[in-house]
Amino acid sequence: MKKQLLLAVSLLAVFIGAKGQKPDTAWLMVHYKFTQVRDTTNREHPYTENMVLFVGKSASNYRSYDGLIADRQFKKAYAEAVASSPDGQPNINRKGVGTNIQYFQYPGERKLFTRELSLLDQYSVEDTLPVIAWKIRGDTATFGGLHCQKATCHFKGRDYVAWFCPDLPVHSGPWKLNGLPGVIVDAHDTRNDVIFAFDGVERTVSSPAPDPATANTDEKKVDFITRGLDDDPNMIKPPAWLQKTTRQAFDKAREAFRKNPEAAAQAANAANMQDGGNRPILKMNHGTPPINNNPIELPEQQ
Repeated sequence: MKKQLLLAVSLLAVFIGAKGQKPDTAWLMVHYKFTQVRDTTNREHPYTENMVLFVGKSASNYRSYDGLIADRQFKKAYAEAVASSPDGQPNINRKGVGTNIQYFQYPGERKLFTRELSLLDQYSVEDTLPVIAWKIRGDTATFGGLHCQKATCHFKGRDYVAWFCPDLPVHSGPWKLNGLPGVIVDAHDTRNDVIFAFDGVERTVSSPAPDPATANTDEKKVDFITRGLDDDPNMIKPPAWLQKTTRQAFDKAREAFRKNPEAAAQAANAANMQDGGNRPILKMNHGTPPINNNPIELPEQQ
């Protein structure tokens, strides 16, 4: 069993020879209030998070806005801690805020890349962008000055109502929602268990060029705690420093972790040591995980 777990973890580090996507620069940000009823026995307290969709000319990136703000705050706090530390090695922890996963959609190429965190590293997992059988309706509405049209579909076990803006002709949306002739700015399932509520739209602001004296030139060699802090959120492309892997290998390792987290952690730490030990030792948290009996993707009823 331990050898199988070590193999599953090792598979994650296998690079696939996929052709790199051309980077796209975001010019627009669509904000969402994301709500999900994860515990159907406690509907009064759903999970909520501020999310954002970075929209380019031909691609998009959906990620946690709460996490983005937290990273910016940590970067500032870390720089201050380094400056005040006698040896330049501050004792400071980076706590995860918001959803770890990000979605990069390339509608013209029917590609979907997810940036996922598993065990000791972050990965870029390539998938095919799902095809959704939308039905465009005649209803119209305005969201933040954007003229939108209604559409409905059945997707991943749920019936969705979405509003898209034809004046923003990128066939993308939050999460995996895509395929309409305009950016999806608001969506929800008919039970209101999953809601991507429009929360504003704004033009992006050009990111300042990183300081050559402090910027990370090779993210794979920097400390795990600071990795990714210099990434430009306006650049729509999975960061080059992510480990590239297949969906099959990633799901196999994640299932091994779910079935036996203690053994998976030991296997991951062993793989880390074989790789030079440049990542933190993984320790298990034995607290009770939150209930999620209502995942965003439901099995289709037979």
